[in-house]
Parts: sequence; structure tokens; C-alpha cells
Amino acid sequence: MRRDHWQRRIAELDPETQFEEIARIGLHHEFPWDYQQALSFALFRTYAVPSIGRLLFDTGEFTERTQKRHDDTALVLEAVLVDGMESQDGRAAVRRMNQMHGSYDISNDDLRYVLATFVVVPHRWLQDYGWRKPGEREVTAGVRYYQRLGALMGIKDIPQDLAGFEELMDSYEAEHFTPDPKTRAVADATLELLVSFYPRIAAKPVEVFSRALMDDALLDAFGYEKPSRPVVAMARGGLRLRARIERFMPPRRKPHYARDLKRIKTYPGGFMVERLGTFPSTMPEMNDVA
Repeated sequence: MRRDHWQRRIAELDPETQFEEIARIGLHHEFPWDYQQALSFALFRTYAVPSIGRLLFDTGEFTERTQKRHDDTALVLEAVLVDGMESQDGRAAVRRMNQMHGSYDISNDDLRYVLATFVVVPHRWLQDYGWRKPGEREVTAGVRYYQRLGALMGIKDIPQDLAGFEELMDSYEAEHFTPDPKTRAVADATLELLVSFYPRIAAKPVEVFSRALMDDALLDAFGYEKPSRPVVAMARGGLRLRARIERFMPPRRKPHYARDLKRIKTYPGGFMVERLGTFPSTMPEMNDVA
């Protein structure tokens, strides 16, 4: 297989109608590690919005059952993509998300913002650290994918293009990022879990490396100390060096799934999408437009 095998495949697809296939190629073949990191940072950003971070703290899911919450999020999102939103299993995954969200008082504005982070943060990550920049078809497909997912989640007033998602995310963060002890606790628990994925000796370097990739607004919102300029340059330069090396690697033949990662630890014997996530006692029977 040539290095541009998947790029040539993407060129054969219509991003307006085959956006899921393009998204699968990007996430499972072209940029699996990058997307995993970028989506993790996308979710991490949302904790800095007090209405989101406080809710996550109050449920106890992100501070007391951090590993399970991490695994459930990764597995539900992956199930939607792998099986397709229009499939029976894909709809089951969307339904599971809607049931969880429907059990809490979450505003449409917060849901729109979270959706925007899933579009914008991976795009910006690939622009900065990807072994190649995403093409126009991939950008369009990413927007269409999350527009459709947002519609199935009942989210209103979804932006129409990447620029709209960027404006939404940036303006929402400028207005809402605020220091709060509960949001800080959720962020700390998440960082602690991230560090646990690596050998104990690497704990401090991994934690500093993670902060070096955060922008000032995010660091200020969590009250985190900003790493020195040399450390920031080293961390970001290391990612760009990794990207240059990856350009010479062969394309991935086998899809790279989150469910196969060692860091997904909660379900060693397998899982059912319908049983992932939380089941609060007050959860309604159905909140699903899928």
C-alpha cells in the first residue's frame, strides 16, 4: 500500500453523503493517536465551563469513577462511528447518550458548545501536530458528521460550517471559562487518570507535558501553573517531530480501535452499548430523537 492509500480513497468519497466513511478512515487509519489525544483535550476543555464542570463533579462520575467514565465515553462515541449512526447499533449508542443527558438539566447552549469542541479541537490539533493537514473533504466530512450526530441528540441551532463551530467554541469559552473549585477537581481527577496510563517514573513529566499543550485561557480557568517557555517549546516541538517521522511510516491496514487499547480497563470481558454510562434513579425512560 502506498502512503497516500487512504487519501486516494477519501478522494473517491462524497463528504456530503459519505461523511461517516471519511470519518472512520481518519480516526481508525490516518490519525488514530492524534484523534484520541485531541478528543480527550476537547472533553477536558468542557470541564472549564462551570455549568458543565460543576454538574460532572456533582454526579461523582468524573471524580469517583474516573476510569469507568473515561471508558464509557470512548466506547459509546466509538460505537456510533464504527457501526454508523443509521444502523441499529449506532442508534442504540446515540440513544444511550440521550438517555444519560436527558436525566440532567443540560442547556442547549452547553450541548452545542461540547459538540463544537469535537469539531474544532481535532481540526486544530491536526493543523498543528498531524503528519499531514486534513484536506477539504475531511474538514467537510467532520462538520457533517457532528451536524448529524447533534441533530440525533436533539441539539438546536447547530453551526453550518467549520468557521461557525470555531466562532461558537471560542466565544463560548471567552464568556464562560471561570475558575471554580468543582471544575478544578474534575480536571485534576482526569489528569490523574491520564498520568496513570504511563509508568510511575513518567508521572510528573506527563503531567507537565499535558499542561504545556494547554492554552493560557484553559490554564487560568483551572488555576494551573503555566510551564516555562522552553518546556512548552519542547513539548510542542516533540509532537511536530513525531509527525515528521510518521510521514515515512506505511499506512495502517488494520483499523485502530479504542476498545482494543490497554487503557480501556473497565470491561475486560466485553461490553454492551446499552449498559454503558450512568443510570441515575431519576432517569426518564426515553429522551431520544434518533
